[in-house]
Order: sequence, then C-alpha cells, then structure tokens
Amino acid sequence: MDIKKNIAELKQEMIELRRDFHRHPELGFQEYRTQEKVIEYLKSCGLDEVSKIAGTGVAALLRGEKPGKTVLLRSDMDALPVEEETGLPFASEEKGKMHACGHDGHLAMLLTAAKVLAGMRAEIAGSVKFAFQPNEEDAGAYKMIEEGIMDNPRVDAAFGVHLWSQIPSGTIDIVDGPQMAASHYFYLTIQGRGGHAGFAHESIDPIYAATNIVQAVQAVQTREIDALNPAVIMFTEFHAGSNMTIVPEKVQIKGSIRFLYEGGEEILERFKRIIAHTCQAHRVGYTLEFKVGNHLLSNDPVAAGLVRSAAEETLGDPSRVTGKIRTMAGEDFCDYLQGTPGAFSFIGINNPAAGSDYPHHHPKFTIDEEVLPIGAELHVRTALRYLGGS
Repeated sequence: MDIKKNIAELKQEMIELRRDFHRHPELGFQEYRTQEKVIEYLKSCGLDEVSKIAGTGVAALLRGEKPGKTVLLRSDMDALPVEEETGLPFASEEKGKMHACGHDGHLAMLLTAAKVLAGMRAEIAGSVKFAFQPNEEDAGAYKMIEEGIMDNPRVDAAFGVHLWSQIPSGTIDIVDGPQMAASHYFYLTIQGRGGHAGFAHESIDPIYAATNIVQAVQAVQTREIDALNPAVIMFTEFHAGSNMTIVPEKVQIKGSIRFLYEGGEEILERFKRIIAHTCQAHRVGYTLEFKVGNHLLSNDPVAAGLVRSAAEETLGDPSRVTGKIRTMAGEDFCDYLQGTPGAFSFIGINNPAAGSDYPHHHPKFTIDEEVLPIGAELHVRTALRYLGGS
C-alpha cells in the first residue's frame, strides 16, 4: 500500500472529522458525543475490539495477521472552558467551550491512522491498540490505565503526538529524554492569630509570615538546584483578610512546582523544609498538601529514534525533523510511559496564513489543517516501524 497516497485520499474526510469535533467541543469526562462518533468510525473501519473505557474514553484493538508485539497510539479528546473568538465557519456551537489545544485535530489524525492501518492488517506483525483518552487537560490518563488500557494484550511501547503552535507547519520535533515538565500543585494554609490592626503586637500576622515564605522559597531555584536543571516554583493564588483594620486569622496560598529533569522531586522536600522553618520563626501554624498534576514526560531514546526515522520518512526531508522543544508545560501522556518505553512528539502548525500562530488555550487558537495528513502518516509509520511492518 502507498501510505502517503492513501492518506492524501482521506485528507478531506479527515478535515471534516476535525471540523465536526470542533463544532461540538466537550469538556473532560463529558465527551459523550465525541465518544459515540469515535466508536462509530472505528467500527466502520473493521477493528477487532472497540469499547468504552474511563467513562467517556474509547479503546480499540487491531490485530495483525502475524504474531508480534503490541504498540499503543493515543489521542486526547477534551476541549477547554474557553469562549471561541476565531470567527471560523465551523466555530464551536457550545457557549464557553472550544477546542483551543488541538485535540480535535488529534482525534481526526488517529482515526484516519486507524483506518489506514486496518487496511494493512496482512502486513502487521502484532497488534495496534488505539487509546482515545478523555480529560487530558486535568490528567485523565490515570483512569485509562486503571481500567486496563495497557493490558490484554500488554502494551510493549506507547506513542503520542501533539499539534504544536511554537514550531512551523511542516516540521516535527522530538527529543531524547525529558521533554515536558512534571508538575506538582501545592495548597498551603498559614494559621496566625487575628486581631486589631492597631494592636499588632497582640496578634500573630499570617500575611507577614506568608510573604516571607514567598520570598524564601525562591532560594530553592537559585541556590539549591543545579542551574542546568530547569525548575520553577510559582505562587498563583494568595487569599487573606477582609478589612483594612483587621489582622486575619489565616492566609491561603496555591501554586505549582515544575521541573524538567530526573529526580526533581527533591524540590518538594526543600520546599517543605523552608516552609516549616519559616513558620516556626514567625510563630504561625500551617498545613501543606500536594497534588500531582503530571509526572515528568521523558522519551525513551530508542523509541524517540524510531519516531525520528518515521518523521523523516513522512516529511521526506531530515532537516525538517528537529530536536529542540523542551517545555515546562505538562502532559499526562507521561503516565503511559511509567514502566513502558515510548515517545511523544510535536507536529508544527504555526502558519500565519492559516491563522494558526496563536498560542494554545487562546480564544483565537486554531490549527493548520494542511498538517493533518502529516500527523496521520506519522502515526502509521511509527506503528509499522515498531512492529516491523515497514
């Protein structure tokens, strides 16, 4: 089969799929219509097993005619709570919701790849598992894994892609090792003793203690972590007080800790140490809780090399395959790589002529639809290379 020609013939169908998903965006774990459309399409392709998973997700399996390993290809499904301002003729019909991150394109590309691979069953040694995952924006991968997406048959390698507005259309970027940051969200409450602002000595001011904490923990980044290891501590919410004459009882603070290197969990312990000692020095109590946003997404070098070769074949020009994008943004595809080799790559969509140069999550974000065949072909060639079918 001529893969490039076959995908070119499916280009308009792929665009229509993307536009349909774009018109009808659904938030995380609410992707009911999207789920039904995905199931209907996959069944029409003749896949062996198509089922619901993780509430609104979809799992499907394509068994090749020869024995072999199992490779997983993943697409996310959810939209964002953003009011669309693109003015596109196929703009969101759901008020306050839009596909502002490219997941509509991810869906269309993986569905098309499934159709192409289904037509190549005789050439496939092993199985291809398709994971259509809900709620990526709030880390829904764990639910897919809890419900067995990596088992029966056991997944030997996992691959994913993301349309990326930071690189030009017609390029693909993939790195070895750490690619997208781990993120840990913190919830900190500083407990003081309230009172009258005119009698500060009779109170214990939690605001003073809290502002010292904000300053003190910056030393973790600048004095305690190797400067070559990217790390960011951000305070993003600070709530205290109700009146200019009252010393409040408490301060509530939220924020995130992100790192882009193996072993970055050390930052959490140093963060806790500084908070404990600062609170002790200022005579305040505290509670501190963490929530994991995403683990570190780190590409297996062998798997990344395989994708790089598939990307060069897809684009026909090795110079358009780069390895430079490492970002402090998170991505829950990392969960599929906990104990399983694999890789994640970026497909460029930045094209001012197509209006696709806005950042992700922006109300005017859109994708360059000319890139969709690239993504579908990369999925197909990656699966075939891993399973030995090309």
